[in-house]
Amino acid sequence: MKKKLYPIAITIAGSDSGGGAGIEADLKTFAALGVHGVVALTSVTAQNTYQVTGIHDLPPEMVARQIITVWEDIGIDAGKTGMLSNSEIIRAVAETVSKLGFPLVVDPVMIAKSGAPLLRPEAMNALIKYMVPIATVITPNKHEAEKITGMKINNFEDARKAAKYIVEELGATAAIVKGGHIEVGEESIDIMYYNGKFYEFRAPRIVDGCTHGTGCSFSAAIAVELAKGRDIVKAVKTAKKFITMAIKYGVKVGRGACPVNPMAWIEIPAMKYHVIESVKEALKIIIENQKLFNKYIPETGSNLVMAIDPRYAETINDVAGVKGRIVRYGDGVKIVGPVEFGASSHMARLVLTAMKYDPSIRSAMNLKYDEKLVERAEKKGYIVVYIDRRNEPEEVRLVEGRSIPWIMETAFKKVKRVPDIIYDTGDVGKEAMIRVLGKTPVEVVYKALSIIRE
Repeated sequence: MKKKLYPIAITIAGSDSGGGAGIEADLKTFAALGVHGVVALTSVTAQNTYQVTGIHDLPPEMVARQIITVWEDIGIDAGKTGMLSNSEIIRAVAETVSKLGFPLVVDPVMIAKSGAPLLRPEAMNALIKYMVPIATVITPNKHEAEKITGMKINNFEDARKAAKYIVEELGATAAIVKGGHIEVGEESIDIMYYNGKFYEFRAPRIVDGCTHGTGCSFSAAIAVELAKGRDIVKAVKTAKKFITMAIKYGVKVGRGACPVNPMAWIEIPAMKYHVIESVKEALKIIIENQKLFNKYIPETGSNLVMAIDPRYAETINDVAGVKGRIVRYGDGVKIVGPVEFGASSHMARLVLTAMKYDPSIRSAMNLKYDEKLVERAEKKGYIVVYIDRRNEPEEVRLVEGRSIPWIMETAFKKVKRVPDIIYDTGDVGKEAMIRVLGKTPVEVVYKALSIIRE
């Protein structure tokens, strides 16, 4: 059977006007993981990161009609449910999905992240009676699993019992009891019972991440992988990695629980590609002008670096530079190795520190100190700052990797902005250096050229 270029996944859920959960989170997840997302809207909520101020449910027949209409034309390879707020909608969805027969991930949404109820009390029995038995995978959290099973869940052994009960007594094919609120430790552990076996899915617990929309995005990711034809275990493994990244790089907006960021999954690799290409483009300009640059390559070599977007840049591994640096070679220069992330330490730390003050400054290059370069920079109107390395505090000197951030921090304090040029005249064991900063590698190289040219 020929595989589809565009698998189809449907979200049957409510809308979150704050964009963090519901169909909004689901569609972002579908897009990030590479399927075409379609929708059957169940409810409209007026909601933000800290409260739900209104809920409007669609008529059950309209919910069912959306599913059928999509099925008749586009088809559905897998789906997920989210907010099904009343028993009438639950029955309509269960009946429709049962007739069509596509794999279904049930996210038994009961309470919004803000604490507002999204499932009416009278609908709980309908959820258990109609939705659980047709679930290919059901993904309750601790609270939801307790409501579905009537069990108290205090530890992972309780979670195993609940997952097994949901499958063997209530009829789901697979049940995952999410571990976000169970035995809180360094790891977040989800327990799945499927086909007579238990599975554990582990990931580092993200302490200061964003969690609004976690359940929606996680269940949507499982649905995506099922739509692609993956088996349940592989689908959940991918979804666990996906949601961990979405939490870690969450969108820090609003006064309440900030939303997860499903787009991080594709944005970070895309940004890394563009950063590497940007550095390569600037290196070509250096090679074209290598005789000019030759005189100003430091003894320790030069490097040209660029960081990915400041929303994602955290360590030197998020900054690309030249492996082996840029060195003098005859009367020109040589790019020693490829452009790689983590290839630079000193210049990477300079840029990471600069971005804390000005997120647009993502690139830098170091040159050999020459007072003529400083004079030319000042004449051209660049913001130039001198740092006396002799004033570097002892506690900074003693910590590996702290000197360069100290230089950037000190420079910022002097002019209340990120300078174009930071220079020092060296110290014992420290080569005198000029550091050129800018938004892109090309801008940095042209800035360097503007002071190198006589």
